[in-house]
Amino acid sequence: MSNIKKLAGQTLWYGVSAIGARFIGYLLTPVLTYSDNITIADFGKMGLIYSLIPVLNAVFTYGFETAYFRFASKDQYKNSLYNTAFLSLVFSTLVFTCILWQFQGALASFAGLTDLPELVHLAIFLIALDALSTIPFARLRQQERPKKYAFIKTAGVILHLSLSWFFVNTCHDIVAKHPNHPLSLIYDINKNPIYYVVLANLIQAIFTFVLLGKELSEIRLRINPSLWKEMLVYSLPLLIVNLGGIVNETFDRIMLRAWVPGSVVFKDQQVGIYNACYKLSILITLFVQAFKMGAEPFFFKQAEGQSPQRTYARVMKFFVIVLTFMFLVITLFMPIWQIMIHPKYRSGLSVVPILVFANIFLGIYYNLSIWYKLSNKTLAGTYITFIGVGVTLVINYLFIPHFGYIASAWATFLCYGTMMVVSYRWGQKAYPVPYAWKKLVAFMVIVAVFYFIHLGLTRLWHNTVFSLAVGAVLVLVYGRFLLLVEKKEFQKLPVVGKFIK
Repeated sequence: MSNIKKLAGQTLWYGVSAIGARFIGYLLTPVLTYSDNITIADFGKMGLIYSLIPVLNAVFTYGFETAYFRFASKDQYKNSLYNTAFLSLVFSTLVFTCILWQFQGALASFAGLTDLPELVHLAIFLIALDALSTIPFARLRQQERPKKYAFIKTAGVILHLSLSWFFVNTCHDIVAKHPNHPLSLIYDINKNPIYYVVLANLIQAIFTFVLLGKELSEIRLRINPSLWKEMLVYSLPLLIVNLGGIVNETFDRIMLRAWVPGSVVFKDQQVGIYNACYKLSILITLFVQAFKMGAEPFFFKQAEGQSPQRTYARVMKFFVIVLTFMFLVITLFMPIWQIMIHPKYRSGLSVVPILVFANIFLGIYYNLSIWYKLSNKTLAGTYITFIGVGVTLVINYLFIPHFGYIASAWATFLCYGTMMVVSYRWGQKAYPVPYAWKKLVAFMVIVAVFYFIHLGLTRLWHNTVFSLAVGAVLVLVYGRFLLLVEKKEFQKLPVVGKFIK
C-alpha cells in the first residue's frame, strides 16, 4: 500500500499541473464561446489547429520521453542519458522545423486553414518549443520532483489564460473603439482573434522554457552513440503508438470538417460545436493524464521489485473506481457543467457521455500498455494503435456524412474500446497481470445503467432540480456500493481509511 500511496501523492501533484494545463482549454471555453468577438466558425478553426499540434508534437518527440524513463533504470547510462536524449531532440527539432516551414502551405491546406496561414506559423514555433521542453520535464518526473513540475506548468497556464483574455476581450474592445490607442501596436483588429489565442500559447511556451533554465543548464554537449541507437530502436515503435493515439484523440475534428456535407462556414460551425462539447469530457481526461504522468516512471521502477504484477492489478482497480465515479459526477450533473459553454454550442451535448466513457477505456488502455513497454515489445503497441486508427477512420468516413459529430463521438468510443480489449487479451499472454477484470467490467456496467436510469427519469420530467436530485441519489448509491464491495481496500488507504469502519 505504501507504493500505491506514493503513486497517489505524485498523481495528485501531477494532477494539479495537468488540471491546470488542461483547464486552460476548459476555462478558455467559456472565455471564447461567450465572447462576442469570436464566432462558432472561429472556434472551429481553433479546434482544427489544436488538433494538428499534438500530432506534430508526437512526431517531434518520437517516443523519447518514454525511452528516457525506460533507460533511466540502467546504471551504465546514468551519466549520459539526459544529455543524449536532449541533444537528439535538439537536432531533430531543427530538422523538423525547417521541413514544416518549407511545407507550411500544404500543412495549412490539410488542416483547412489556408485563409489563416499565420496560425500555422505560430504553431510551428510552438511545437518546436514544446519538443525541446520534453526531456527536461521528463527529468523532473524521473527525479520525483512533481512540485516543481506542477509549479512550472501551472504558472504557464495562468499566463496563457491571462494573455488570451487580455487579447480577445480587452485589446479587441479598446482598439475597436480607439484605433490610435497604443495597444494597436500589438493588436491588429483585422486579424482573427484566434491568432492571439495561439500567440498567447507561444508566449507561454517561451516562459515555460525559461523556467526550465536550471534543468537546461545541466546539459552537456556529450552524446552516447550506442545509447542513442538503443533508445531510437526502443522509441520508434512508440512514435507510431503516440501518433496513432493522438490521431484517435484529435483528428476527428479534421475528419469532421472534411466529410460533413455543407458549406465551408457550416463545416467550421460543426467543428466548433463538437470542439466546445468535447471540452466537457476533459474533466475525466484530466485525471487520466495526471495518472499517466505519475504512473509511467512509477511502473518502470516497480518492475525491479518483487511481484510488480500484483501492484499493477491493485492500481488498476483503484483507477477504474475513480473513473467510474467521475463518469457519474460528470454525466448526471450536466445542467451544471453545461454552463461552461454558451447555449449556442449546447446542441452537441449528446456527445459528452459517449466521450466520457470512451476516455474510461483510454485510461484503462494506458494502464494495460505497461506490458509491452516492460517486455520491450513496443512493436505490439504499434499494431494495437493501427487497429484503433483503422476503427476511427472507417467509422468516421462511413457515418460522418449521415450523423455528423455524433459519428465522431462513437468512433472515439469504439476505437478506445477495441484497443483496450486487444491490449488486455494480448498482454495477458505475454505479461500476465491478475486484474480483477470481472469486477472492473461490473463497475462500468453499473454506472452505464445508472446513467440510463437518470436519462429515462429526466425525460419523463424535464426539471433541473429534479435532474440534480436524482443524480445526487445515484452517485450516493454508487458510493455506498463501492464502500461495501471494497471495504477492506478502502480501510487500508491513508487518511480516509480510518473513517471507514
